[in-house]
Amino acid sequence: MSAALNAIFARHRRSLLWTVMRIVRDPQTAEDLAQETYVKTRKALDARPIEHLESYLYQTARNLALDHQRHRKVRDRFEDAGLSAEDLENIPQDIASPEEALIERERQRLFAAALAELPLRARQAWALSHIGGRTYQEIADHLGVSRNTVYNDIKMAMGYCRDALARLERG
Repeated sequence: MSAALNAIFARHRRSLLWTVMRIVRDPQTAEDLAQETYVKTRKALDARPIEHLESYLYQTARNLALDHQRHRKVRDRFEDAGLSAEDLENIPQDIASPEEALIERERQRLFAAALAELPLRARQAWALSHIGGRTYQEIADHLGVSRNTVYNDIKMAMGYCRDALARLERG
């Protein structure tokens, strides 16, 4: 089937380029997106048969071009060419300050300490639910208790941890 794709792509390459070019208005970008169209179509073809290969190529090319335009508009909105190098250097990084990192470490420590004070079954139920992603019924089966007991254990664990974190917030 890749021979058919190669033949169809070669036959329609110029038309695909113009389809993309009308949207992106940049020859290099159009060329890149046409090549990406071929690659995406090839991968799709490896996964499943495609009945109308020509239509699929054109639709993929058009979608890639429109996606490119959408991304470019978003980028243009946030990349102001009028900013000086000094302005760019003064844009704050999206990382926590040392103080924020210290507070977060303290919150994590208190949270872990609060969990450690809970009864073993409540800790296990909480961990299986929030870390393991298990349902209450799966946890109940695993621990050999009722679903309602799991609910109550997790509710108790959450309340206890919430109270511990509230004490930290109050100072």
